[in-house]
Amino acid sequence: MMLPLVLGACETQAPMAEDFIPEYRGVETKLLDGDLVQFDVAMTKAQSSENVAEYAECAAARYTLTRGFGFARHVRTNVEIEGGVWHADAVYTISPSLPAGLKTIDAEVTVQNCMEKGIPTV
Repeated sequence: MMLPLVLGACETQAPMAEDFIPEYRGVETKLLDGDLVQFDVAMTKAQSSENVAEYAECAAARYTLTRGFGFARHVRTNVEIEGGVWHADAVYTISPSLPAGLKTIDAEVTVQNCMEKGIPTV
């Protein structure tokens, strides 16, 4: 007599909606030198490294406004994932006027965009 083969435990469960809702785990800010600032952010459920880098940019934009400046320039961002938690280490310069360079952000516009996307800025 043959017993039926049960494969239910091997089936992959379909992802649920909450599997795609990012969880933002906070920002640590460190003033490196004068106008050079480092932002360490962490989140889960990111879909790509761009999501984590965008979170860091949102934090940089808010920090820029809080310090009374209007613009920031991206210097670098390192992203890694460990144990399901995405981390970004980003460095920006902040300034009162539009800095030279290709990767500049208008802090006020960026904060507004982040709010519209539901990305925390603090």
